Amino acid sequence: MKSTEEKIGQFIDLCRGNGLRVTPQRVAVYRVLAETNSHPSAEMVHREVKKEHPGISLDTVNRTLLTFNQIGAAFIVEGSGDVRRFDGDLEKHQHIKCVRCKRIFDFHHKPFDEIETPEDMPEGFKILKKSVYFEGYCKQCLIEIEKQVIS
Repeated sequence: MKSTEEKIGQFIDLCRGNGLRVTPQRVAVYRVLAETNSHPSAEMVHREVKKEHPGISLDTVNRTLLTFNQIGAAFIVEGSGDVRRFDGDLEKHQHIKCVRCKRIFDFHHKPFDEIETPEDMPEGFKILKKSVYFEGYCKQCLIEIEKQVIS
């Protein structure tokens, strides 16, 4: 697993490779993503970044996260209609979301890394990420559901 500083170095390379200026605010937004595995929303990232950059707006954080998604520096976690969540982990992995508590968990199943892109894809697309996404109940929620059924 890469350290936060290694992840930030990779992020800076991605920014520069895509002609994006590396600003302290962008690094701060990415640092929040790099230091968590909770798949935060823009609001959650904003709360953390404001501690270091009190003048940064939620709109700026949201646009920054969307820009990161466009250049492949972070990804929007696919979901089912909840608030948009972001992931700064650029290592290959998949997600499972608990439909009860809404937490998102990472897991890695190597065969999913090799999903082939269909040959009949529209011409001119740059594939940034292929993902597999699961929904279910986490262990804690299953315990709580079982307690409710028994009572």
